[in-house]
Amino acid sequence: MIGGRTMQKNWMTAFYIMLVLILLPYAGCTSSFFKNYGTIVPDGVVTNTFEKYQVNPDYNYYISGSEVYPNAIIGLDKAYALEPDLWKPVEMTPRKLRGLVQYMHDKVSAMSLGVALHGFAMFDDKGKQIGVWYSNLKAKTSLKMKDDSTVIIITPDIDTYPKRGW
Repeated sequence: MIGGRTMQKNWMTAFYIMLVLILLPYAGCTSSFFKNYGTIVPDGVVTNTFEKYQVNPDYNYYISGSEVYPNAIIGLDKAYALEPDLWKPVEMTPRKLRGLVQYMHDKVSAMSLGVALHGFAMFDDKGKQIGVWYSNLKAKTSLKMKDDSTVIIITPDIDTYPKRGW
């Protein structure tokens, strides 16, 4: 049973990554509907950065959800302002980041959710990287540039960590 659960977990992770990669070209459409929208792309380097508790001094950090088990952690280049104010600013240190990331891993492991935590690079509408995102693969969001220095990043749903059996 444990081997089957591990294989299912690996399959689900691969499925979500492939889904994002397949749908990614459509996010770059030039229609007016997508005007000013940035992209959020899976990035193994970002995953490693979070999981090694490395804090970028050029970023302001924010969390969404619980202060113990956040739904997502973002780092946004200090050259940008964040809207809306639903994100909670965090004075990030390697020690603080370690605690947040470990609590997120503990929650995913304890609930046997079959989802993985992953890092993503955030890009503005012109393709410039403006930050990083860390959450489970089921978290949903969007990124829209309001002007040259203000970005709107929608917080993930409050129930980002799915219930058992889903």
